[in-house]
Amino acid sequence: MEDLALKTKNVAGNIRKIREYRDYTQDYLAAKLKISQNAYSKIELGYSKLTVDRLFQIAAILEVEVSHLLTLNHSDLIKIIADDEKRTAAAI
Repeated sequence: MEDLALKTKNVAGNIRKIREYRDYTQDYLAAKLKISQNAYSKIELGYSKLTVDRLFQIAAILEVEVSHLLTLNHSDLIKIIADDEKRTAAAI
């Protein structure tokens, strides 16, 4: 059970890291999800249980694969950032 709690915290942390990288506020995500900022904050803190539907909604808003939210580590986050920067540069 302890392992599950740690994984839940990791997913919540990954959501926060990507949200911050995207420069989105908690208010912005909360509005997109049609929930209060306080309710959204509880998701990032790992206090709320995420449904599969909610996880997919968050991934779509953050423009990442759900698998990134579940398995992301620091080097994966760097790769996402690098890939984004390459796409942006190519579009210019």
